[in-house]
Amino acid sequence: MGKKVNRRNFIKNSIALSTAATLGLSFEEKALLAKPAQNAPDSTPAAGKILPTGKISDVEITRVICGGNLTSGFAHSRDLIYVSSLLKNYFTDEKIFETWHLCEENGINTAILRLDDQVIRLITKYWHERNGDIQWLAQVKITEEDIKSDILRAIDNGAIGAFVHGGVSDSMVTTGKVELLGEALELIRENGVIAGLGGHLLKVPMACEEAGIKPDFYMKTLNSGNYWTAGPKLPRDPDWEPTAEYKVQPEYTPGDQDNIWSITPQQTIEYMKNIKVPWIAYKVLGAGAIHPKDGFEYAFVNGADFICVGMFDFQVKEDAILAQNILSGDLKRQRPWMA
Repeated sequence: MGKKVNRRNFIKNSIALSTAATLGLSFEEKALLAKPAQNAPDSTPAAGKILPTGKISDVEITRVICGGNLTSGFAHSRDLIYVSSLLKNYFTDEKIFETWHLCEENGINTAILRLDDQVIRLITKYWHERNGDIQWLAQVKITEEDIKSDILRAIDNGAIGAFVHGGVSDSMVTTGKVELLGEALELIRENGVIAGLGGHLLKVPMACEEAGIKPDFYMKTLNSGNYWTAGPKLPRDPDWEPTAEYKVQPEYTPGDQDNIWSITPQQTIEYMKNIKVPWIAYKVLGAGAIHPKDGFEYAFVNGADFICVGMFDFQVKEDAILAQNILSGDLKRQRPWMA
């Protein structure tokens, strides 16, 4: 006859098994278990149409914008070589449409998407065959030889605005071609949509402001670097001098650490306080290394007018709720809302 199991023994044994299982968890699993639970999507109503908005020129945009890297199969995956393939297999056409529909259902009215054949095919089908309404803000690339092609293609395919890709802007400023960014902005505006500039490096808005180039909005990276693979903060070097690559001293080691997109967060916050142009912050979660509650609050408290966030379908509702709760609280912003 088997050993009798009463409630006390069952609980005792369950606790022992749970403890043993926890001891066997990886560092990552323990870190995830230690995170505070988000609002459960099954028990919290959808954000609906009450997610706050701001205006860039005359375009009304929700303060949370859906990013497009994940749905295009791109992710800053550190040294995990399978991630892009995983994303491309996960995000079928139907899953992408489901994700965009969930964004609209939870009050997010805009997506920032790449400009390529796949995106054009998908957004056109979503609008015309699925009756979707999500707005498309297009990421475009320009070259010294060709400023027009991407911009006109985005506008011809229904984008509400376009901005120059952050890596392109970084390169243009570094090589002394900031005037090309100004030309791109003028072309976008001439065609009746909002015009922006992306940038990972703080010197992009700095150079544009110095040259008198005024976009309708900046796309500038911002996150706290509060995750272990970002590496340690650098001590201030009193003898440091600006270079062509860095106009301000990096706060994290550039290049060889994981936080390669937001290496001057404090200086970005201080500089943007005085810039009277709407600011869309991106890379706010450090590619999923920062909890959304922390990343969203950090960005909004420190001056961002909007945040661009890559989301899986199962994260959309929770992210909208978190942002809604943060924006309805006392943010104690030092930078006025610029949109």
